Amino acid sequence: MGDNRKKTKSGKISFTASAQQRSGVVVQAGILAAASILSRIIGLLYRSPLTAIIGDEGNGYYGTAINIYTIFLLVSSFGVPSAISKLMAQKMAVGRYKDAQRVFHCALIYTLAVGAAASLVLYFGAGLLVPPNSVPVLRVFAPTIFLFGLLGSLRGYFQANQTMVQTSVSQILEQVVNAAVSIGGAYFLMNFAAAENLLTGQPGMPYPAGQTARAIRGAMGSALGTGSGVAAALFFMLAVYMIHRPSFHARMRRDRSGALTSYGRIMLETILVITPFILSSFILNLTTSLNQTIFMKLMIGMKGWKEVPTTTIYGLFSNKAVVITNIPISIATAVAAAIIPGISTAYARKDMRDTRKRSVGAIRMTLIIAVPCAVGLTVLARPVTMLLFPQWDTLDTSSSLLSALAVTVIFYSAATIANAALQSIGKMHLPLLTAAIALAVQTVVLILLLLTTNIGAYALVIASILYSVLIFFLDEAFLQYYLHMHIRRGRMYGLPVLSACAMGAVTRAVYQIVFFVADRLTGTYMANLIAIVPAILTAIPVYFFTLIRLHGISRQDVLGMPKGRRLLRVLENLHWM
Repeated sequence: MGDNRKKTKSGKISFTASAQQRSGVVVQAGILAAASILSRIIGLLYRSPLTAIIGDEGNGYYGTAINIYTIFLLVSSFGVPSAISKLMAQKMAVGRYKDAQRVFHCALIYTLAVGAAASLVLYFGAGLLVPPNSVPVLRVFAPTIFLFGLLGSLRGYFQANQTMVQTSVSQILEQVVNAAVSIGGAYFLMNFAAAENLLTGQPGMPYPAGQTARAIRGAMGSALGTGSGVAAALFFMLAVYMIHRPSFHARMRRDRSGALTSYGRIMLETILVITPFILSSFILNLTTSLNQTIFMKLMIGMKGWKEVPTTTIYGLFSNKAVVITNIPISIATAVAAAIIPGISTAYARKDMRDTRKRSVGAIRMTLIIAVPCAVGLTVLARPVTMLLFPQWDTLDTSSSLLSALAVTVIFYSAATIANAALQSIGKMHLPLLTAAIALAVQTVVLILLLLTTNIGAYALVIASILYSVLIFFLDEAFLQYYLHMHIRRGRMYGLPVLSACAMGAVTRAVYQIVFFVADRLTGTYMANLIAIVPAILTAIPVYFFTLIRLHGISRQDVLGMPKGRRLLRVLENLHWM
């Protein structure tokens, strides 16, 4: 970012962000958000044929393994891109480009060491971490952690330079390769297991016989896709880095900031910044694996459920309902990655006004998208689930779980932005504290629900909602306190909710009318597909028209968006503004 320095009446120089800079942040956030959404959609679309191949049982083994893999990934390297982008942005804000490059080198060393250790522990300790049928699946995941650490370092490097294009392309490439290899690998390994049973009369050790053996092999094929996608993205990012390396080195040669900071001190700074990011990500996401462990242990060990049905019902929750809700939440994750360098830079320059403006703007932008997504998933839970996962025997349960879980989209999205803003201003311990408090409360509630009720997977939904609400309110309270800002809740939260409710009513009505007609002409699945398209297309203009009429979006908001002037002219021609 360039320096926009203005002399105040006292003669002091203050730093302010120009409209072009703020628009640039919106553009970069938009690029990363669009890539994240596209990646999630690709990931969601391939889950449907994959589930058709490996079944709900295989889906359950995959879900059990990937939750433990995710925990190890979080501990080793998941927070690395954000941490690197924050630390490098702070160095570059004061012209210390050589020190910024040393941060990148130290981050690579860190991820190489920690990633290798995590991969080894995951592979050799798989038997202690998951039930027996998920062990071979978890071992396939193990090498991916090492690769992801290197990939995260490269993504963080480009994010620190406030360019999200490289990260965006790598995310899309990762998902495309993941989808292709997951489906192909699952199909091949399941057929291999079937042929093995046919020829020998028994599966190869240590896999169980029959359908369960095929489900395990199918889940292994899906896990292989995850590693292949990360490897493809890593090779892409390495190639891009080598192309841009001469320009990075030319910038370092122009660095006249003085004596370099030693590698030892840089490594210490890097670890001190990376560790809170990783711990924060770990605790924020620990709930998934912790809840899985509690659910499996209590339902199998105390309630007498069998492993296969328990794993299957958990798979409906984690690999269907949670996967679908993660699509809109990914927008907040992308915005968070995009705003960290900008907020860190503004805070390093002691420009509190710009810091507050960026933080509040990011929360508003995220909520304007997250709220209608949550309402849409609530009113169209069954149509969306039928479209993506047409397994008829579990459709009612899956869609009911999704409808109840959809509200977490709002709270997780807002909390993700508040979390990123706190980390950007150096309060990296606060997200740890809020996550730990929320985790403790939701864990107690989950255990009590499972022990005293028979609601099964709905206990997981209630715990997830409680967790997201607590994280949201605690993070927001800390952000307001440390940035000395006041959030107008009515405008920020109330207006999107009112607009989304109006949208939800119209959307549901359109779907029901079209489905009623189409169901008499075609089959149920095709009627659902025909009806859901106009319902969604109607939802978008209804929501934004209502939000604009309620003054939830101003002219200045529109002008701050990419192509804002052109968009404003369109809205004026429609007499919306």
